[in-house]
Amino acid sequence: MKNIKKGFLLNDKITAKKVRVVSNNGGNKDEIVPLEKALKLAEEQNLDLVLISPRANPPVCKIMNYGKFIYEQSKKEKKARKKQKVINIKEVRLSPTIEEHDIDIKAKNAKKFLLTGDKVKVTVRFRGREAGHSFMGRKILNNFYSKLEDVSLIEKQPKLEGRNMTMTLWTKKNN
Repeated sequence: MKNIKKGFLLNDKITAKKVRVVSNNGGNKDEIVPLEKALKLAEEQNLDLVLISPRANPPVCKIMNYGKFIYEQSKKEKKARKKQKVINIKEVRLSPTIEEHDIDIKAKNAKKFLLTGDKVKVTVRFRGREAGHSFMGRKILNNFYSKLEDVSLIEKQPKLEGRNMTMTLWTKKNN
């Protein structure tokens, strides 16, 4: 028999002396038997004895087709992964001396990112003595957001982090 590893102990790998056996169809519940008898029961049915709950007293084992069980588990995991939505974070960089027209162009690009479902991180980078005028960065970020108010919400308010002031935007739900 192939030994498929997914974190469960099978057949001969189980070391407990007595186990609680549950069959594949749900019958034989609460039957506490010696390990040898449980292995015989599984072998008679051409199935595997799988240790489900090792910390229970006595440990709980289930008689089942282990290959089929692992296959069904992997199908469930694959289906769950399909339903997940990967959200990317796109960054738009601005400077404290940016002109109004350039803000419009950057906002237009950010709008495209937001409409495709991505988050947008807007960064104003201060160089040299510009860091002393952080109020200008906040003013630029607020102006930038005002151009995107119809499609976005602020997830993270503008905050000065070192030489950068950042703000994160995400898409409004159309409910």
